[in-house]
Amino acid sequence: MAALTPSATARPKPEGAWRRRRPRVWRGVVGLIAAAYFLGPMVASVVFTVDVPGKGLTLSSYSGIFGVAGFWDSLRLTLELAAATIAATLLLLVPALIAVRLTAPRLRVLLEVLCSLPLVVPAVALTAGISSVLQWGPDHLADTPLFQTFTAIQNPDFPVVLLLAYVLMALPLAYRTLDAGLRSLDLATLVEAARNCGASWPRTVVHVILPNLRGALLNTGFLTLALVLGEYTVASILGYQPFAVWIVSLGGSNAQVSVSVSVLSLVLTWVLLLLLATAGRGRAARTPRGARANAAPADASTGVTPDVTAAIPSAATDTVTVQEKS
Repeated sequence: MAALTPSATARPKPEGAWRRRRPRVWRGVVGLIAAAYFLGPMVASVVFTVDVPGKGLTLSSYSGIFGVAGFWDSLRLTLELAAATIAATLLLLVPALIAVRLTAPRLRVLLEVLCSLPLVVPAVALTAGISSVLQWGPDHLADTPLFQTFTAIQNPDFPVVLLLAYVLMALPLAYRTLDAGLRSLDLATLVEAARNCGASWPRTVVHVILPNLRGALLNTGFLTLALVLGEYTVASILGYQPFAVWIVSLGGSNAQVSVSVSVLSLVLTWVLLLLLATAGRGRAARTPRGARANAAPADASTGVTPDVTAAIPSAATDTVTVQEKS
């Protein structure tokens, strides 16, 4: 009987087993095509900057970047604009999204449409409209106090008009990122738990909601920074010289240094992206495995993340404990 009984090894394998074992050659082909598409221009740019005719391979185009006239001024202006744009975008969108989700869900569609409008308006058309508005100052407001305002927002040291344009251009990306972060939270439960324990609205937002939105906030900041670093059209038409405009203007006199700066800025963007990804995973990696296991049942039943515990004021916690004991 044992000879007639088919062994376990003789059982037919599932139909898709051989397919899973078959080498996925197409994955390698797609990976090579993607690598050639993304890294090819980068490699060509690096070769152009280090291969100087008559000198051979040299790094002189990289070593002389920091001494080029206008480098530090344009970089400082761009970083200041980026920091101000990130702060203004977050201060504008985070309270609006929280208020809409908690008090007026029907206005969410209207907010989404308003934040998506910059996607359908080309940068050239936006700049043309801004230029027309700025002309109102000398044409119609020369004898009014508003003329000083129009002059102040066009200050070359820190052009507020560029900041306003960048905030508009960053709204679609920032809205999508923050909205995805809020969707992953049980916002009503978080706010209700904090408010029931005595936390004020500012403390609830700062100590409960924002820590749970850390990933979305970091992504918003990175996308806004990348947008400001690479924006050229608006600043060029309005006559300002941030980092991107300075790189293009430098290309007319020193092409190799211009390409070298572009390569370094691209590498810096990649480094920031890696740091952002590391920061997003760092918190989860630092959390003890046992603590996550113990906190899992509570999270599944209430939907409250462990950050709420740290956000609740200590005095309110003591009050709740005394009431439970009584």
